[in-house]
Amino acid sequence: MPSDHQIPPTATAKATPAVGDVSAAAPSFPIVGIGASAGGLAAFEAFFAGMPADEDPGMAFVLVQHLAPDHKSVLAELLQRYTRMPVSEVEDGVVLEPNCIYVIPPARDLALINGSLHLLDPSAPRGLRLPIDFFFKSLAQDQHERAVGIILSGTGSDGSQGVRAIKGEGGMIMAQTPASTEFDGMPRSALATCLVDYELLPRDMPAQLIAYAKHALGKLPKTSGVSSPSNENSLRKIFLLLRSQTGHDFSLYKRNTICRRIERRMAVHQVTDLESFVQLLQQTPSEVQALFRDLLIGVTNFFRDPEAFKALEHNFIPKLFEDKSPTAAIRVWVAGCSTGEEAYSIAILLKERVETLKQSFVVQIFATDIDSQAIAAARTGVFPASIAADMSPDRLARFFTADTGAHSYRIRKDVRDMIVFSEQDVIKDPPFSKLDLICCRNLLIYLSIHLQRKLIPLFHYALSPGGILFLGSSEGIGDYDQLFDVLDRKAKLYKQKALPLTHLTRTSRGSFVPPLTPIDPLELQPHAAGRILKRMSLRELMEQTLMREVVPAGALVSENGDILYLHGRTGKYLELAPGEPGTNILKMARDGLRTDLAMTLHQATRTKAIARVSHVNVKTNDQYARINVTVLPATSDTDSATEPQLFVVIFDEATHGVCEPSQPNAAATSATLGQLDQAQVMTDTDARVAELKNELRAKEEYLRATNEELETSSEELKSANEEMQSVNEELQSTNEELETSKEELQSVNEELATVNSELQTKVSDLSRANNDMNNLLAGTGIGTVFVDHQLRILRFTPAASAIINLIPSDVGRPVAHIVSNLAGYNSLVPDVQGVLDTLVAKDVEVSTLDGKSFNMRIQPYRTLDHVIEGAVISFMDITLLVRTRTALAKANEAQRLAIVVRDSLDAICVHDLMGRIIAWNPGAQRLYGWSEAEAQLMNMRDRIPQGLREGAMTTLTQTSQSDSLQPQMTKRLTKQGSVIEVSVISSALLNEAGELYAIATTERSTRGANS
Repeated sequence: MPSDHQIPPTATAKATPAVGDVSAAAPSFPIVGIGASAGGLAAFEAFFAGMPADEDPGMAFVLVQHLAPDHKSVLAELLQRYTRMPVSEVEDGVVLEPNCIYVIPPARDLALINGSLHLLDPSAPRGLRLPIDFFFKSLAQDQHERAVGIILSGTGSDGSQGVRAIKGEGGMIMAQTPASTEFDGMPRSALATCLVDYELLPRDMPAQLIAYAKHALGKLPKTSGVSSPSNENSLRKIFLLLRSQTGHDFSLYKRNTICRRIERRMAVHQVTDLESFVQLLQQTPSEVQALFRDLLIGVTNFFRDPEAFKALEHNFIPKLFEDKSPTAAIRVWVAGCSTGEEAYSIAILLKERVETLKQSFVVQIFATDIDSQAIAAARTGVFPASIAADMSPDRLARFFTADTGAHSYRIRKDVRDMIVFSEQDVIKDPPFSKLDLICCRNLLIYLSIHLQRKLIPLFHYALSPGGILFLGSSEGIGDYDQLFDVLDRKAKLYKQKALPLTHLTRTSRGSFVPPLTPIDPLELQPHAAGRILKRMSLRELMEQTLMREVVPAGALVSENGDILYLHGRTGKYLELAPGEPGTNILKMARDGLRTDLAMTLHQATRTKAIARVSHVNVKTNDQYARINVTVLPATSDTDSATEPQLFVVIFDEATHGVCEPSQPNAAATSATLGQLDQAQVMTDTDARVAELKNELRAKEEYLRATNEELETSSEELKSANEEMQSVNEELQSTNEELETSKEELQSVNEELATVNSELQTKVSDLSRANNDMNNLLAGTGIGTVFVDHQLRILRFTPAASAIINLIPSDVGRPVAHIVSNLAGYNSLVPDVQGVLDTLVAKDVEVSTLDGKSFNMRIQPYRTLDHVIEGAVISFMDITLLVRTRTALAKANEAQRLAIVVRDSLDAICVHDLMGRIIAWNPGAQRLYGWSEAEAQLMNMRDRIPQGLREGAMTTLTQTSQSDSLQPQMTKRLTKQGSVIEVSVISSALLNEAGELYAIATTERSTRGANS
């Protein structure tokens, strides 16, 4: 994908009136970029449906949506139904017109240059493209403060980097309210940047957008008006409000930048003058914070300015590790780190170098910023998926873990642990010290010249000798060439110069200003003689120096006077001091020599030249000897700048001889003086006076040197104090990081406790639901067996165990292995398999060996997602139903017989073995005259004439049990008492046991009744 800094002009633009020259003037109307993804169509429709019907918006709209590359988009046709503005798909090189809508075509990236749109082939693979970020960055670079970006419904985080780019240029951002979206990933990612100006429903956006455009690009005063003298008082009030609420002073930031950001906030609230805006700030503290965040907008990304980072990686990162022991620490300060992208970029480069060297270097990176929200975001180490465009896939895979659910990447813990993030104001807070690298990119461009002149020496102080300063592409060190050497002018890489003087100053407000040219003094230890000079022995160095001066006695000492080597007889001048033994020449000097020796040594160490003192009275064995003392630098051909300076002290006896320590008496003195002439006395007096003057001058010089040493010591103590302040600041940052980690752990613990509580509730609910389900299945009495695709038993209800002989240990066994109690049914396995194959339920009526009947239903087991995971076999007890059905069949059969009996013309009569009539049909009533009720009270004998009664019942019984039913002629009585001749056919009625329980007769009259 081409960089957003290098959008190529399109050479294949179509020669139509809609195609413009890329060098054409930028449009005077606002250009609104609208990004959406999943669920974006409904949001687009609601947005344009909310446009006023009687007013043109006066701006161009460019719609960027995630589209399938192999599917033709009909978005333009769909949106045309909701707006009267023309909607068209973008053609390469089209010049934007106001009151028009342009839709991105599939499988293309979209860039804007000088008001014309250009189509580019995406280089990123499908699934990793970020077309909204790509266009928003292009929109910000082309339109600056006139750019407007809107984020609507969509998944992922595409657009969040573009939001930063637009805000960095002073544009305006809107985002859809997440609750109103179908997919809230993109709006939430935009809102997480804390840079969104309006959070609205899509239908409410047009009115606010039009009002903003009219105010911000119409009536709003320009920067010159805001910064005019008449408004200086209001600006000072704004600075005071910012400082009182945030603790940071912006009065020395570049005025044009400050004024543009203030104008933008005024446009958001549609305020026309600074005084009204000051009142708004006083009444709305949250707006002060919003202005503060606008002033701190950090347009940053991983490996920003790739060429500069390549130069740092290949040419200078390796030098940081040169001459370092494997356990040494590499210290880095990233000032103005914003949300941490550059700090993590530096950490990745150092991590790669450490892995290449395969040594255990300790890397300490201090990343600071004054924006607490940015620091909090940096500490989380979570970045949107759009960072994939800023680095190679290899680095992305090595140093980040992907969170596909949240569409983001998280920095790996080993890289995160290299960095300490803390809030710090680089202008007033003490800096870190002894650093190998300072990265301060794109911060100085926002500061005034006064602040830049303050920070460059501060960076020099904070760096170790030879440390590297890494600035932004538009920044430099100014006039401080004496502090830094240029390493790479294009990449803005500089090397610290080690200078010999130290200066400490403080501003009138008491804020910290470091030494302009600090150096680290080297303290030598007496016992380190063998380590100091590696290329030449101490004896050789001493002998070479003494041969040049031809002195009889002397000592080789360090700057502090520590004796490294003695030559000749020095006992006349040096002796061991009382107390603990030491080897410092000043402590070992005899009486009379210490003061002059200290003064001479100090003069030599300061000037790096030969220093002498003559006629020093030294007490040796109760006598005073006059000697000359010479101190000269010790040099050799093998000296290097890194080795400490050594000095040779030479003791030479003066020519005046030895003076007796005792004082002459007055008489002798007077005699002697009397013998001298007046001229000789005057000469000796003048010589003595001159000698005393020389001694006094030497004492004064010694006092002055001592005073200078005290001042130097005071300076060094101040410097050490400032360094301690820096160390204290580092410790405070570390402590704050630990506190933050503690808070994060507490937050994670609270989240885990909440999740645990929710899970416990879920488990309780599931347990209750499981109990309810078990009781429901057991209560219904329906036997149910659950099997999987392999027909293995998964679960069964208690009622099923009586039907298929199941026990708890049968779970997991194939159902074919189970012996069932079903009578005459052996096709269970084929039937279940058939249901799984066809997904059609099957019902079979089965019965058990104990005579119970069941309706067996086999149906597929479906999940909530309509996935087939087996089958369900259920048995419903229908024994009562079957019995009722059988009884009903019998009843129906009896009913049919009753109808035959009722409608027959013959007389049909049923009587038991005792002769009691139990059935009487209408034909019998017509033939004999008795009603059914009357007949049922009678006995069969009552209907037989008196003479035939004997043996009539026996005859009927025998006749009914014969194999052939032959009519029998006999006589019967009627109700009227008449006797009629009838033909009788008798039938025996048997019960289920085959026993005779009644006799049915069918009787028909053969002739008329007799009187």
